[in-house]
Amino acid sequence: MKTYRHLKTVILCAALLVAALPGKAQLFPNSYVNIDWQMGVPLGDKFADKASGWGMNFEGGYFVTPALTVGPFISYQTNLEDISRQTLQLGDGAAMTTNQKHALFQLPFGVVARYNWLKKSVFQPYVGMRIGACYAQMSSYYYVIKQYTDTWGFYMSPEVGVSIFPRPDYRMGFHVALYYGYATNTGDLLVYSIDNINNFGIRVGISF
Repeated sequence: MKTYRHLKTVILCAALLVAALPGKAQLFPNSYVNIDWQMGVPLGDKFADKASGWGMNFEGGYFVTPALTVGPFISYQTNLEDISRQTLQLGDGAAMTTNQKHALFQLPFGVVARYNWLKKSVFQPYVGMRIGACYAQMSSYYYVIKQYTDTWGFYMSPEVGVSIFPRPDYRMGFHVALYYGYATNTGDLLVYSIDNINNFGIRVGISF
């Protein structure tokens, strides 16, 4: 259900942008803006390691050369996992028996650079790199209690994608990308821990 809400948000944004651009070839000259729904698949650490479509991406860039864009980005991703009832040994003789719901929330932001090809065509591929910071929160929900740990780390993320403009002279179209994200965040919660955050995924959205 939450994934569908994100898709509806992207579609609504697209409709509003189309309505706002009745006669303009480009909303922001010599630049681009993307709004994407995002699906992320965690790799490595066994904490909230299930694929999730509970994410979005916002980015923009300016063409500093005819092929190279540079600009800001911010995205977020939440991955969830249900943990069956188990007994946790917490140390000093303490123990807790409960079922849990784990959540890993990620909020990377920073600068994205892209190298673009075929700017005059319908399909405009690119490769990109994101560098910045990542805020992450590990959370465990049990009974009516939430325990969490906040962490910060360095973030980098290569990606490959394509912008699709049915009318290249009218810069309003779609965006699809595959990405890999790496963050240096580390943290401990109850008997669980993460040591760096690795994930890959897909972004689908609108570009203008």
